[in-house]
Amino acid sequence: MRTSSLLLPFALLPLLAVAHDDHASLAPHEHGVATLNLALEGNTLEIELESPAMNLVGFEHPATSEADKATLAAARAQLERPLELFGIPAAAGCSVSSLAVKSPLFGDATHDHDHDHDHDHDHAASGEHHEHVHSDIDADYSLACTHPGSLGQVDLGAFFKRFPATHTLRAQVIGPKGQQGVSLTPAEATLQF
Repeated sequence: MRTSSLLLPFALLPLLAVAHDDHASLAPHEHGVATLNLALEGNTLEIELESPAMNLVGFEHPATSEADKATLAAARAQLERPLELFGIPAAAGCSVSSLAVKSPLFGDATHDHDHDHDHDHDHAASGEHHEHVHSDIDADYSLACTHPGSLGQVDLGAFFKRFPATHTLRAQVIGPKGQQGVSLTPAEATLQF
């Protein structure tokens, strides 16, 4: 990802407090809730998705059964098709220029958002111990858009249908109309860009 996308969460931090006033603090791992960051800079649309694995595959443990392996592979395949998943308007002429879908469940050795078993024990003395392993799935996308002015809205309905355990997407957007933070749900799945 480009440097600008790495700074996106920090640039939008003030919006989080406004968009999530129903939460006293930002929960780094909340089942049913995922974070979606979008930034349009010129002809490039950067999208970052962070979600507990539970929302996307229904479990957070390493996949050992054939059923779990199939579920994990299907979720990864869907996450690797962002134009379908995120309802990007065809008129915007966007194509995927890069993507990365990461999780310890996919065998990634390092993953910033995962709290593996050893990590939990290391933090037990500080009161940060979790009852079980918490694994996240993160996806980063860079889309090249020939007509970015046609990105008036993004329909997340397909995302909610594909991943029904996700009840809320906390979206943070930087676009032509400035910055905004909104909470999307299956009933209100359209993001105005």
